[in-house]
Amino acid sequence: MNFLYPGFLFSLLAVAIPILIHLFNFRKFKKVYFSNVSFLKAVQEQQSSREELRNLLILFSRILAIVFLVFAFAKPYLSSGAEGNPESGNLVNIYIDNSYSMEGVNKDGTLLDEAKRKAKEITRGFSPNDRFQLTTNDFEGRHQRLADREELSALIDEVKISPVQRSLQQVINRQHLAAPGKRNLYTYILSDFQRQFTGRTALVTDPNAHLSLIRLSANALPNIAVDSIWSLSPVHQPDGQEKFVVQLHNYGEEGGKGVPLKLLINNQQKALSSLDIPAGKSINDTLSFSGLSAGWQKGIVTIKDFPVTFDNVLNFTFKVGTGMNILHISGDPSEKHISSLFAADHYFKLHTMPELNIVYSDFPAYQLIILSGLKSPSSGLAQQLKTYIKNGGTAVIFPDLDVNPVLFSSFLRELSLPSVQSLNRDTVTVKSIDLKSNLFNDVFEEIPSKLDLPKVNRYFVYEKSNNREDLMELPADRPFFSRYRSGAGQLYLSATSLKADDSNLPQHPVFVPLLYKIAFTSGQEQPLYYTVGKDNLLSTAQLSLSPSQSLRLVSGSQEVIPEIRQVPGKTLLYIADQIRAAGFYNLLKTDSLLGVDAFNESRVESDRHYTTDKELKQVLNSKNLAISSPQGNLSPLTVENNHTELWKLCLVLCAVFLATEVLLIRFFNKKNI
Repeated sequence: MNFLYPGFLFSLLAVAIPILIHLFNFRKFKKVYFSNVSFLKAVQEQQSSREELRNLLILFSRILAIVFLVFAFAKPYLSSGAEGNPESGNLVNIYIDNSYSMEGVNKDGTLLDEAKRKAKEITRGFSPNDRFQLTTNDFEGRHQRLADREELSALIDEVKISPVQRSLQQVINRQHLAAPGKRNLYTYILSDFQRQFTGRTALVTDPNAHLSLIRLSANALPNIAVDSIWSLSPVHQPDGQEKFVVQLHNYGEEGGKGVPLKLLINNQQKALSSLDIPAGKSINDTLSFSGLSAGWQKGIVTIKDFPVTFDNVLNFTFKVGTGMNILHISGDPSEKHISSLFAADHYFKLHTMPELNIVYSDFPAYQLIILSGLKSPSSGLAQQLKTYIKNGGTAVIFPDLDVNPVLFSSFLRELSLPSVQSLNRDTVTVKSIDLKSNLFNDVFEEIPSKLDLPKVNRYFVYEKSNNREDLMELPADRPFFSRYRSGAGQLYLSATSLKADDSNLPQHPVFVPLLYKIAFTSGQEQPLYYTVGKDNLLSTAQLSLSPSQSLRLVSGSQEVIPEIRQVPGKTLLYIADQIRAAGFYNLLKTDSLLGVDAFNESRVESDRHYTTDKELKQVLNSKNLAISSPQGNLSPLTVENNHTELWKLCLVLCAVFLATEVLLIRFFNKKNI
């Protein structure tokens, strides 16, 4: 038998009191008159034996009553396992969900305020010697240290709504970071348990921890959110036509009528719309505008929807470029198709280099390199192209079919491309075109039943490759125009040349959109926006920094110093959890503006559907799991699962021996003489 509070056993010294009373009986003696003193000795002997037995029984009753009363305060128990030793104390970790959904209200106020009250109520059920730890969505370092009840209460008062979103598994993992040592681990999770928070897969929990889930329920609220936005414009040009698709989602149970939608670019209204959104459905709306100048653009999409407002605004950024630099390396001076194509649009800045006078150092300045009709492609050119593509560049190769196949195959192998197998002189028609590819998915407004595809008189047959993506295909599954990805860039390889004798590809209508889309997709655009608390790795064009230089992300008075990671073709900025608020952040190198990044709150909090108790039990599957409401019993989980407590039995035995004492005193009296 063990004791939860063994310090109370010192009170067993109180058994000395009835013993002293028994040894030193200070009662006054009465005179007893006898008619015949010859019988006095016999009477005294008979009464003395009865009195001694009576006093001993009373003494034992008093001693046992005191002993069991002390035992009751010391809380004895019989252990039935090794878990949950009450002598070791408790470590109590309380998670308070402070996501946007906790702004919901019920009759007791907001869910966050209710959670804070219940958290304090939980702490009052534990001993003052127990230690406590607080967890919120912010995963703050200061919450990792152990605190007493008063310190925890102060930390609870400071909890506020946060845009950071966590999963239940992340919360449990965070709670278990603190090593309980010999202490018993109790974890409490106070949340509304949205489905996105809980998830549907089985969670990993500590089998030795006592897990208690307290569900907080809010009144049902309508909510329409600006869910996402994406661009339909292949490239952003000054004064060009811009098309953006905005998706709105109705998470409520009632349809939304005439929801006003507004688009602002650099604080100027560019588009206005009004939408009807059925309950539980999404609606897309395409917004068109023009008149932008070159530079970074800050866009804001807003709607009017109450009472949930955090998802009514969506920030995004994009850059309107001044032009695109394209390099044409030509081995045939008479070939004019490339120059004629890109000269028609002033946005493209085409530079031509002859095969015999290539300046390799200029490659990084071009977004696209086109090679056509090379007579003697060298290994040096192949190595420079390989580095260029690995760093995010895009290249297109139109071979000269009269080149030495062995020499050209060696050039292709240097680029990790398949070698030339043979030269085919059969006249064939391109069999198929991949209309699902990003190069062709928006070229045809309506796909005809029979497409007019290019005809080919001569073409190279390449060896098979697993890295090949056929955009256009010849009969017998032979590639005609294929894409190969390498590092951060991509390379397009044609099976035929640009000569009119070899094919009609340069004169075919598909040639213009093919080359234009390759050029448009060759630029590396950063995402329109990032999500607070989710995206901690930002991407930007490759930057060159000296060891003494650093980058800054600045928004108003907030400044973030990211960790810089250089990868092929781009620079990654690791921000960890430094950005906590939505808005626009300028990327600065000293005082020079390099870019603008937009951040938004996570939209997963917009979905107000909740996990049921049955689903919670399925995903947690813990033997020490308890699920309750705030109105239920929030006292600490008892140790009766692993121990048998005896303090109630001790109180009963104490009462029994006190009653025995009373009966002995009242009914075990000396006989009258």
